[in-house]
Amino acid sequence: MKRETKLGRRAVLAGAALALAAPALRAQTQARVNIFAHRVHRTVATGAQGGDITEAWARENNATVEWVTFDTGPLQDRLMREASLADSTVDIGFILNTQATPRIATLFEPLDDLMRQAPIEELGDVFPGMLDGLKVGGRLYGLPFRHASSGMHYNETFFEERGISGPPRTIEDLAEFARRTTWSRNGQPVVGLVLPGVTYPNVIDIARAWDGEFITPDMRVVANEKPMVNAITLLRDLFVAGAFPRSFTAINTEDVNVWMQTGRAAMVVNSMGRNAIYNDPARSQFPGKIKTTTIPISREFSNKFEVAPAKVEFWGMAIPKNAKNKERAWSLMRAMLSKDSTLRAALNGNGPVRNSTYDDARVRAQLPFADDERKVLRVARVPMPAFDNAQRAADFFKEEAEAAVLGMKTPQAAMDDLTRRVRPLLQS
Repeated sequence: MKRETKLGRRAVLAGAALALAAPALRAQTQARVNIFAHRVHRTVATGAQGGDITEAWARENNATVEWVTFDTGPLQDRLMREASLADSTVDIGFILNTQATPRIATLFEPLDDLMRQAPIEELGDVFPGMLDGLKVGGRLYGLPFRHASSGMHYNETFFEERGISGPPRTIEDLAEFARRTTWSRNGQPVVGLVLPGVTYPNVIDIARAWDGEFITPDMRVVANEKPMVNAITLLRDLFVAGAFPRSFTAINTEDVNVWMQTGRAAMVVNSMGRNAIYNDPARSQFPGKIKTTTIPISREFSNKFEVAPAKVEFWGMAIPKNAKNKERAWSLMRAMLSKDSTLRAALNGNGPVRNSTYDDARVRAQLPFADDERKVLRVARVPMPAFDNAQRAADFFKEEAEAAVLGMKTPQAAMDDLTRRVRPLLQS
């Protein structure tokens, strides 16, 4: 009896030891998924209001999700360096749509086969312009996660004071309203329209009122065709009328924010998400009075589009070609792009990439411009396709657009010169 008691005690002690060791053993067998991202991606994926969108997936797959976050420039440098190695511990990396170039695509896994094996939930619910923006040579290299889409912001107080009811319905109305809201208000000059410079992403928003492009998806330069020439002409005419800032070449995004907050401008074309900044009671002289809507379409295209197919720029999730477990990475990406995850991330402050997210009452309460943003996203496109010489093309655009608006060249001559300068960049 005594011996049996000792054996029983040993068994109990051994069992207790195993029970204590079990969590450590489970931790050792847990998979780890490493995500390289901007810190805002982690914030909107794990925030308090919508909760952590990776938590359920990690629990179901006995895995941990590790976020390694950087600012935009360092993230791009580090991710591309990791993706260039023989092997890497990075499973998912966040890339901008402007990085979806043929050269960069060689570093990441095409997702088409993974998509066929394990499809995304209701892929048709994801706005098509963002999916198209992550394709290279017809193959998909990323899934969109967070967007910024363009809209028009206007000072409702100024409109009322100048006898204007509601936002412009056409781009021709916008030009007229810009002239009418250019005046001296209580001794302070007001310009009708301001942009953060005449770089191609800003001017393309105006050109899209005529369904225009700088460079088409099939890599043709069409800057000298009517839509872009119309956009440059509109800005030149407003500049001559004093309705576009004399100092437009030196204005940046932060300047534009201040101009709208302090009443130096009546309208701006910028990211719709700027609505909160323009109406911030702590910084704005017109809180609640800066309204956000769509960029209006031209009268001649009103039978084709309800609103201008403005630009959308965005972050996407991609899998490095040297990732060790691509199936697991794809599984997490699918979970992060599910309808539920997209909604929860939106509640955490993310720009939703699904149409259905805008149906939720909580999202609509957060975004007073939700209906208009959805209208834009249904037709929005990237400002131009990504390619290896894109920065040089952007520099050329800025030079020629500034020359035209300042009157150094006619809009047509400037866009003809731009087209000639950019064509060789595409051929190379």
